[in-house]
Amino acid sequence: MTTSATTKWYINGALLAVVMVVMNLFAASAALAQKKTAKNIVIVHGAFADGSGWKKVYEILVKKGYHVSIVQNPLTSLENDVTATKNVLDKQDGPVVLVGHSWGGTVITQAGTHDKVASLVYVAAFQPDKGENTIQWVKSAPAAPENGILAPDDKGFVYYDKAKFHDGFAGDLPTAETDFMYASQQPIAAASFGTPVTDAAWRTKPSYAIVATEDKSIVPDVERNMYKRSGAKVTEVKGSHVIFMSKPAEVAKVIIEAAEGK
Repeated sequence: MTTSATTKWYINGALLAVVMVVMNLFAASAALAQKKTAKNIVIVHGAFADGSGWKKVYEILVKKGYHVSIVQNPLTSLENDVTATKNVLDKQDGPVVLVGHSWGGTVITQAGTHDKVASLVYVAAFQPDKGENTIQWVKSAPAAPENGILAPDDKGFVYYDKAKFHDGFAGDLPTAETDFMYASQQPIAAASFGTPVTDAAWRTKPSYAIVATEDKSIVPDVERNMYKRSGAKVTEVKGSHVIFMSKPAEVAKVIIEAAEGK
């Protein structure tokens, strides 16, 4: 091989190496871009509460660069709560991680079929299948003695018992805080619990789930049974039914995992 040919070979080889490095960098960047599947987080609260309890989780997520919207669902029917959730989803500018707590899990199961929803996160939440309702899962195991969900009142709404609110709903929060939560609780129309979902988004979209191991409102084994059936990626966190208030960092971490497709 002549000197000129050798030089040309080396130059071509070097150029090829540079091209390969650049291509690998582009591939790595594309993989990272695809890994983060959603920048939008939409949160649906449960019964006996409203969206304000999610403030600590909201603050963590916003600091991480996520756009967070919290649905103030009316708790007047499954249909109305799903509509309220879809109205918020319509306003998002891209893929969404849809998060539901407690009754909110039933809501996101149906609302999660929305085109913008990339994944679902169930936080101590119900996860029924198509044709199932919430009450059948409530009855699938004996209730904890601390559970304070009352019978419907004369207008058909369900409240949480004041005497059991702290231990049954939020046992790992200070009583001064839970006293206010009780006073500001949002009741739910009893008929909501008996309404079957018409579709189950978790059957076609990735789902993540948090079991609150000290939950007295939903028996933890009921949560485990639902999440095992769905194949959700499960994280167990020691805490009460309002685990998002008592352990916001742990809950935010799972939501971020869902957003990044981990």
